[in-house]
Amino acid sequence: MKTIKIFFIAMSFMLWVTQNVQAQTSTVTGEISGKVLDETKKAFPYATIGLLKAKDSTTVKGTLTQDNGDYEFKDILEGSYLISVNVVGYKKVVKGPFTINGASKVHAVPAVQLSQDSKELKGVEIVKQKPLVERQIDKTVLNIENSTLAAGNTALDILEKSPGVTVDRDGKISLRGKQGVTIMIDGKPTYLSAEQLANLLRSTEGTAIQSIELITNPSSKYDAAGNSGIINIKLKKNRNFGTNGSVFAGTGYGEFYKANGGFTLNHRAQKINVFGNFDYGRNKRFNDLDIVRVNQTAANPTYFNQTSHNIRNRNNSNYKAGIDYFISDNHTIGIAANGYNSNGDSEAAVLTLIGSKPSVTDSSVRASNPSGYKYTGNSFNLNYKGTLDTAGQEISADVDFSQYNGDEDNNFDNVYLNSNGQPSKPAYLFRNATPSVVKIWSGKVDYTYPLGKEMKFETGVKSSFVTTDNNYEFSTFNILNNLWENDATRSNQFVYDENINAAYVNLNRKFKTTSVQLGLRAEQTNSKGNSITEQKIVNRHYFNLFPSVFVNQELSKNHDMGISYSRRIDRPNYGSLNPFISYVDLYSYQYGNPFLQPQYTNAFELSYSYKKTINATLGYSHTSDVITEVLLSDTAKKTIFISEQNLAKQDSYNLNVSSPLKITKWWSSNNNLTVYYNRFKTPNLAGAPYESGRLAFNLNTNQTITLNPTTNFEWSGYYQSKQVYGTLLISEQYSIDMGLSKNFMDKKLNLKLAVNDVFNLRDQKITSALPSQNYVVSQKWESQVFRMTVTYRFGSNEIKGARDRRSSAEEEAKRVKSGG
Repeated sequence: MKTIKIFFIAMSFMLWVTQNVQAQTSTVTGEISGKVLDETKKAFPYATIGLLKAKDSTTVKGTLTQDNGDYEFKDILEGSYLISVNVVGYKKVVKGPFTINGASKVHAVPAVQLSQDSKELKGVEIVKQKPLVERQIDKTVLNIENSTLAAGNTALDILEKSPGVTVDRDGKISLRGKQGVTIMIDGKPTYLSAEQLANLLRSTEGTAIQSIELITNPSSKYDAAGNSGIINIKLKKNRNFGTNGSVFAGTGYGEFYKANGGFTLNHRAQKINVFGNFDYGRNKRFNDLDIVRVNQTAANPTYFNQTSHNIRNRNNSNYKAGIDYFISDNHTIGIAANGYNSNGDSEAAVLTLIGSKPSVTDSSVRASNPSGYKYTGNSFNLNYKGTLDTAGQEISADVDFSQYNGDEDNNFDNVYLNSNGQPSKPAYLFRNATPSVVKIWSGKVDYTYPLGKEMKFETGVKSSFVTTDNNYEFSTFNILNNLWENDATRSNQFVYDENINAAYVNLNRKFKTTSVQLGLRAEQTNSKGNSITEQKIVNRHYFNLFPSVFVNQELSKNHDMGISYSRRIDRPNYGSLNPFISYVDLYSYQYGNPFLQPQYTNAFELSYSYKKTINATLGYSHTSDVITEVLLSDTAKKTIFISEQNLAKQDSYNLNVSSPLKITKWWSSNNNLTVYYNRFKTPNLAGAPYESGRLAFNLNTNQTITLNPTTNFEWSGYYQSKQVYGTLLISEQYSIDMGLSKNFMDKKLNLKLAVNDVFNLRDQKITSALPSQNYVVSQKWESQVFRMTVTYRFGSNEIKGARDRRSSAEEEAKRVKSGG
C-alpha cells in the first residue's frame, strides 16, 4: 500500500512537471541580464535593480546583484522594458528600452559602471536614503519601502531573500538555523500556526512592507523569558481604502484523511480598519509506541516488552477579529480578540509482555485505553499607540485578558493474562479526569525618546497576574458493586498564582563605524503553589536583573563583526508544577514537580557577516538549574515515569553557518548548518552524580526550481544527528519533503501539491544516558502525508494588512498547554 501510494505521488509530480514544461512553449517570454561595477570597475554586489515598463516607467519586479555583480530577470512577458540601477550614494542609471518578442527573447545589458553622486543643492537639506540592508546593534534591518525588491514579491518571497533566513516548503521559517522563531507584524505576535502564518505572509504584498527586522538576540525591551530569535515585519501605514481577503481549502492523506479550510477579511474606511479570520481543521492520525525495558533488581530482574497503537481524532478551529480606530495620523486605538477550540478522542490498544527472562512471557496485560479531550482559549486586547513628535518620540500601551480551559478524560481497562493468554485475575479499570482553568491579566507601557540623531533612550513597564486551577480526579471501577469510586488518596486539586512586575531601560548610541546598545531589565516575581488536597504550599518571591550588551563593528565595506551578551530566564510551564500523577498506561505515567526552580541562562555570541549574506555565528551559553525531562524507573512499583527536574547546569557551544547559493538561473538553494555540543551535569540524580555530553549537528537544505513564471518545484532535506538532551540519548532523524506550487489568474488563485516525508523515514528511538536505567523507547507516527491546498485572494491587492499587535500576555500564554 505504501509503495503504491509513493508511486502515485511520484507520477502525479511527473505529470504536473510535464504539463507545465509544455505550457511554457505557448507563451513568448524572454530574459534580460547584465552586470554592475563600482567606480574602480570591480563587481558591485547587492545593487538594487528594477525592471520597468518602457511606456510609463512603472516597476514590474526587482532584484539584487549577486556577489559577482551579475543580475538577471527571467520569464519576462512580451513587451518593452527599461532597466534601472539604484544605489544609495551613487547616481541612478537607466538603460533601455529592451523589447521582448518572438524575434528577440534574450538581451544582455552592457555593464553599468556606477559613479558617486556628489551633487549638492545650496539652501536645500539633503535627506539620506536608508540602505537596503542595515546592520544595527542588536538586529539586521532590511529597508524594503523604497526598494524595487518589493515589487512583484510577497512578504514570504522577501523573507527568502533576507540574510540568514530560511523558508522551507511549508513556509516554516528559521533564523540562522534556529527554528521556533517568533514572527511579529508591527511589533505584535501573530498568534498563528506555521501554516496560517505562511498563508498570511503569502497574501501580504511586498509593496505593503516598510522594513523587516531580524533579531537573533532580543534586547531588554522584550520579556526576559526565552532566547529565541524574532523577525518583525513593519508595514507601511494604511492609506488605501477598500476590502480584501482570501479563502482556502485543503485535503490530505497519510494513513487517514485530513481536511482544513478558512478565510481572512480586512476592510479599511476613513477612520476605521476592521479585520478577522477563521480556520478549521480535521485530522486523524496514528502513533505507535514501543517500550522495551528491564526492571533491574539484584535478586529478581523483570523484563517488559510493551507495544501500543494509538489512533487520535482531532477537530480544531481558531479565530481572530478586531477593529482599529485612527484618531488622527499620529494616534490609534484598537481592540482585538482571538481564540481557539480543540477537541477530539483517541483509542489506544496496549499489550505488555512480562517475563523473568528475555523473550520469555510469564504473564501479560492487555489494555484498551479510550480518552477524550477539549481545550478552549480566548484572549482580548485593548491597545493604543501614539507618535508624539516628528523626532521619533513614541508611546504605546496594551491591556490584555486571557482564559484557557482544558478537560481530559482518560480510561484504562486492563485485563491480566497468564502465560497461556487466559485471564489470571479480575480486570483492573481506572480513569482520571483533569479539568483545568488558566486566567491571565496583563498590561504594559513602552516609551521611546530620541537623544539627538545618533542616540535613543527606551523604557517601559509591564505587570502580569496569572491564576491556574487544576483538579485531578482519580477513580477506580468496583466490579462487585458495578460503580465508579473516587480515590481521594490519588486525587488532588492544585492552585497556582503568579505575579510578575517588570521594567526596562535601553540606551542606543551610534558612532562612525561602531554601534553600542546597553540594556537592563528588572523582573520581580511572586508565586504561590497550593496543593489543596495534600495541604502543601510553596511560596516564592525573587527579584532578578537581566543586563544585555550589544556591540557591532563595521570592519570594511564587506565585513562586519558583532559581539553580544544577555541574561535570560525560563520559568516552568504552569502544568509542570502540578504534583498529580497522569497515567499513560498501567505501567507508565508522568507527574508534575511543584518544587521546580526557574532556570537562568547567560548567553554570549560572536557574529561575522561577509557581504551581508554569508553569516557565521559562534555562541556559548551557561544555564543553571536547567529544567529537564527525566525518564526513570521505579523498581519497587516496576513502572517507568517522566518528571521535570532541575539539573545543576548545562553548558552549550554552537557554531552556525548559513548562506544562499544560486546554482543556475532557475535553481536556487538555501543551506544552514549548526554544530553544537551540550553538556549536562548535576551532583545527584537517581542516587549518583550525573554528567553527559555529545557533539551533534543538524543540516537543513532547501532547493527551489522555477519551471515557469507561475510554477515552482521545491524539495527540502533535514538531518539531525544523534544527540544527548538531559538524561535522554536521542537517535538520528532525517526526512525529505517535496512540493509543487502553481499560480493562476494573476496570482489570485494558487494550487499547491506537497508530500511530507516522501520516503516515510521519520521515527525516533530513545535510550537512557544513565547507566542505571535500561530501556529503549521507539516511536513512529504518521509523518508521510500527501496534501493539496487551494487558495483564492479577492478584493484590492493594495490594501495593507491589519495592524497586528504584540500583546502584554505573550510570554504567559506560551506556558499554557493548548491540547491536540
